[in-house]
Amino acid sequence: MPATGGRHRLSRRTKIATAALGLGIAAGALVIATTVGDPGAANAAGAAPSGQITCPDVASQLPAIPAKAQAEVQRNLDLLNTQISEANNRLVTTVGQGGPNFVQNAILGPLKDKRVSTIDRIAIAIGRQGQKPQGLDRLATCSLGGQANTGTGTGTGAGTGAAPASTAPAAGTGTTGTAAGQITCPDVASQLPAIPAQAQAEVQRNLDLLNTQIAEANNRLVTTAGQGGPNFVQNAILGPLEDKRVATINRIATAIGRTAAKPQGLDALAPCTR
Repeated sequence: MPATGGRHRLSRRTKIATAALGLGIAAGALVIATTVGDPGAANAAGAAPSGQITCPDVASQLPAIPAKAQAEVQRNLDLLNTQISEANNRLVTTVGQGGPNFVQNAILGPLKDKRVSTIDRIAIAIGRQGQKPQGLDRLATCSLGGQANTGTGTGTGAGTGAAPASTAPAAGTGTTGTAAGQITCPDVASQLPAIPAQAQAEVQRNLDLLNTQIAEANNRLVTTAGQGGPNFVQNAILGPLEDKRVATINRIATAIGRTAAKPQGLDALAPCTR
């Protein structure tokens, strides 16, 4: 066999192998690029997308709301939004935790319980001034998957809405725990005077709302870690939280002041720290 023929065959084989290797690399790169660039493909390759929690719309199912009940109904519609937001955030921050029933037992179940109470307060508020709506508790159950409702929850048939944001701390304290890295706020409940019986329900609702606000802020602290500059936490989280707390604490003082001496200086409890 001539030496030149062997060299030609070797050269041909080398070219074929090189071409095959190049195709393999290109195909691999295509798979990687497709998976990285397409979240759907990435999820198909790994875990399925978690989806969002979807809850029945409440505002659109309400009857005409008496003028005297509108403020209380609106507060509770806002609270329904907050509860959905917290649940969706917990869905994100607990991905991969627990067993097959984790979402139902740790997120959807507690969310339903909160919604039952909040929807009941809406019905009671309407019933004080008019006919109490019946059967609203059927709207308490939420499910996982699909797109969340997008109404504004104004109490005029616009829907309850849902936004991305975890479970609130124990109700009624208006303060957080002291775990490292968490937002800590002054306790409000312990600084209140005796609360008249007529004001207790409204005060409790606003204490619960203080807890919800802190929970949302702590969740935002987690989901925005590493974002912004050195003043990001103060400007984007602590500042807005203080504004919300000022308004909520003022409602507490006003509720007490309707039937007793209005407590003064509670706004000093609004600023929180990390």
